[in-house]
Amino acid sequence: MALHHFHLKADWPGGRNEVGYIESDKLKTEISIPKEMDGPDIGTNPDEMLLGAAATCYIISLAAMVERAGLPLKEMEMDSEGIVDVTDGVFTYKKIIHKPRVVLTNDASEKDLKKLNQLVEKAEKSCMISKAIQGNVELELQADTKIEG
Repeated sequence: MALHHFHLKADWPGGRNEVGYIESDKLKTEISIPKEMDGPDIGTNPDEMLLGAAATCYIISLAAMVERAGLPLKEMEMDSEGIVDVTDGVFTYKKIIHKPRVVLTNDASEKDLKKLNQLVEKAEKSCMISKAIQGNVELELQADTKIEG
């Protein structure tokens, strides 16, 4: 078994509406509460970071699966949306919606497209971030897959 360790340092100067800073090996940014939650909206925030973790994990997992399957990939991109519910002052991350758009080259077959559609679903279930939030945050896919042309 291999264990991978990731480290992050966080500095926070004071109260709720202050601006802090986080730093890890590749991530260095200011942090604050977003404007939607009446914060200063400087840098990023936990809501964006959870969405970013889920989205990057999903798209990287999907890319690896497409590559291993030998599918003729033309292009791949994705929009993701995070939905946070605020009821009686309680903040709950309700749902993440991934909207991948994957296009295979024009020489792809219907069999390739069928395989791609299977992988689009499988990538969500295989991603470690999706597994980590499973049962707490609803995950939804709105995929657009096609053959070029």
